[in-house]
Amino acid sequence: MSASAFRIHRAISGAAHEQAGADVPPGAGDVLPPSLTTTVPKEFVHRASVAEVLLTDWARVDDSRFTVAAQWPRGHSFFAAVDGCHDPLIAAETIRQTGILLAHAEFGVPLGHHLLVEDLNVQVRPAHVRVALTPASLDVDVSCSQVRRRRGGALTGCRITVEIYRDGHLAATGGGSFTCVAPAVYRRLREARPTQDGRPRVLALTAPEPPQSVGRMSPVDVVLSPAGPPGSWQLRVDTRHPVLFDHPVDHVPGMVLLEAARQATAATLGRAGLPLGITSQFLRYVELDTPCTVEAHRTAPPRPEGEESVLVTAQQAGTPVFRSTVTMAPPAG
Repeated sequence: MSASAFRIHRAISGAAHEQAGADVPPGAGDVLPPSLTTTVPKEFVHRASVAEVLLTDWARVDDSRFTVAAQWPRGHSFFAAVDGCHDPLIAAETIRQTGILLAHAEFGVPLGHHLLVEDLNVQVRPAHVRVALTPASLDVDVSCSQVRRRRGGALTGCRITVEIYRDGHLAATGGGSFTCVAPAVYRRLREARPTQDGRPRVLALTAPEPPQSVGRMSPVDVVLSPAGPPGSWQLRVDTRHPVLFDHPVDHVPGMVLLEAARQATAATLGRAGLPLGITSQFLRYVELDTPCTVEAHRTAPPRPEGEESVLVTAQQAGTPVFRSTVTMAPPAG
């Protein structure tokens, strides 16, 4: 299915009929159906579950700028509200989905290609990400830069910069860069990884940290296991998690690492809270069959306004694989 085939069949509102000059009998506008909202195809954002698709539409502004519509639910099974605000990680997931959508729908990357995130950052404005009585409807302004193509024109990578607006107010900013990898190339890159019954080997599931110590309510959502001295953990990889592992993969997804950074920050500060900003680099694949060590420490004393930052790093087999700085809001209240 092509992007154009999908978009041609979008619902048309009564207002759109009038703008198009259609003959509308007097009073007919009262009975014409309202415009309908659907999600974009889940394949365009690399999700198996339609429920995990956050984007609802998109449009091209010019060769490098686009607008994307999105919606955040009032409640989510994993991206739970934090201090009355939408989870900033749902903003990070919105940015991730936006890059993948545009790669496929606007830059012609075929479905089945892998899009590997190299870095991702997000900053939120608490006043405009508060959970309301209805889902948050969002307008995402996207600028693309550092567009890389092969000699034949196929996209190989890009950087996106986004501004997320809610009711006309800037609610979050961020961006990231990604690389496109064809299936045959990806197979060559990953063919040496050990498998079991044709599937990637996975470490046995380790015990979670107490949920409250890492800002979680359920042990199912904990991605850190006790290991080593204070400030050090083993990454806990549960491939059965329906959100973090929405579909089978052969390495640890980036959102798992972002969640590990958030949880390690809560444990380091001794409190849960609202992350105001997360800046992360994904340095190497994080393998499913090898222990991954996560470490965290404060970067500086608390700022006068009460914000605190924590540097979180991860390494596997002695090699750095991930790095993130999380800035936490002052304690609520």
